[in-house]
Amino acid sequence: MSNRFSRRRFIQGSLAASAAMTLTGVTRNVLGANEKLRIACVGTDGQASFSIDGCGSEQFICFADCDDNKLQRRAKTHEGSKLYHDYREMLTKEEKNIDAVIVGTPDHHHAPATARAIMLGKHVYCEKPLTHTVREARTIIELAKKHKVVTQMGTQIHAGDNYRRVVEFIQSGSIGAVKRVHTWVGAVWAGADNVAHPPVPKNLNWDLWLGAAPFREYHTGLHPAAWRGYWDFGGGGYADMACHHLDLAFWTLGLRAPTSVSCQGPVVDSNRAAAWNICDYQFPAREAGKAGHGGFLGETSRNPGGPAVHLTWYNGDKRPPEIESGKLPNFGAGNLFIGDKGILFADYGQMKLFDLDYKPVEKIDHPEHFIANSAGHHREWIDACKAGYETGKTTCNFDYAGTLTEAVLLGNVSYRSGKEIKWDAKALKTDAAEANKFLDKEYRKGWTLAEGQA
Repeated sequence: MSNRFSRRRFIQGSLAASAAMTLTGVTRNVLGANEKLRIACVGTDGQASFSIDGCGSEQFICFADCDDNKLQRRAKTHEGSKLYHDYREMLTKEEKNIDAVIVGTPDHHHAPATARAIMLGKHVYCEKPLTHTVREARTIIELAKKHKVVTQMGTQIHAGDNYRRVVEFIQSGSIGAVKRVHTWVGAVWAGADNVAHPPVPKNLNWDLWLGAAPFREYHTGLHPAAWRGYWDFGGGGYADMACHHLDLAFWTLGLRAPTSVSCQGPVVDSNRAAAWNICDYQFPAREAGKAGHGGFLGETSRNPGGPAVHLTWYNGDKRPPEIESGKLPNFGAGNLFIGDKGILFADYGQMKLFDLDYKPVEKIDHPEHFIANSAGHHREWIDACKAGYETGKTTCNFDYAGTLTEAVLLGNVSYRSGKEIKWDAKALKTDAAEANKFLDKEYRKGWTLAEGQA
């Protein structure tokens, strides 16, 4: 039996469950700077492993993984930690023993695990994209604000020095007003058409791996990595990489919700994500000092405001016309900011300046730094958790990261519906019924964001 929530039921259910937790008491500890953060980790390999290493200075109390082989390997690196296959059980039983939770799972588990942790009053670090659906992103944003927990989404490149220098350069007016942005990456995660159905590996609890997703028979090309190519679990190369690359444009220009989204790609498959997409976003003009980066204006961004922005996203083998025509070198991935005084290309580690005729400018005059280098993406979160919600600051907190995630996932909403959509961010809906159904999804019993907490 499906368990489909309307937006009102979805959010009210989650908030009602969180209210029940408030009545029964939430375990929240205040830590000194020299005390170790007590962490529960949902997932033990891949990106979860990266975050475990990144938080290696702290204490890992427990781990959950539905793959017993991975869980047992993790046990050898953290002797004495408690092991669970079901993170719902772990969070319930270990509530009083933990301060924070790391979520490093396939996308479809992000919101169910994150919501449960937040409702218990735990600080959360969750990998990108923050959620699997637009509606989940909004719910997580609201829950984090309600429970006043420290949050950070795992867009680790945000802590890189180059991103900070790009933000400073553009916000200082070095290329003038920016009205046009192109962002692209070669990532492709398109599910396979013909798959084999061998027996479920003995080490894998397939029902737990599926989680909220509709039941399907186990098949190759899902666990442990290729799940991104299927709508039930991920969102293709688009959802995988756009939070990393669009992050720079959002931060630099102070972008929030788009007003319209129009996405094209190959013929839509109801099961498999697209091999390529080109998606056009329209963003409204921004008033200086409004809707800035991460809710911490003046600390990580000057946010000077700016005109309306047309941003185009490309993934797969698609590239901006400036590259396709040969006006610019074939950069593998990155952002192209087109201002009325100049053009800047930037990726994770470099920035290249061009004049309006696309000729390279060899000397870049950088402004005086006004964004401090990061102590590290995980370190930011650890220090903020210890300082507490009112004092601790993270640059990819869920207000900022959730809004970025909403915009990213709206691209797939437009593509799957075959519609250009007008986006009403306040009402959390589009102008097209065909698109609105992709804002949400069905949940198997036991996996909705509200279940298990009341």
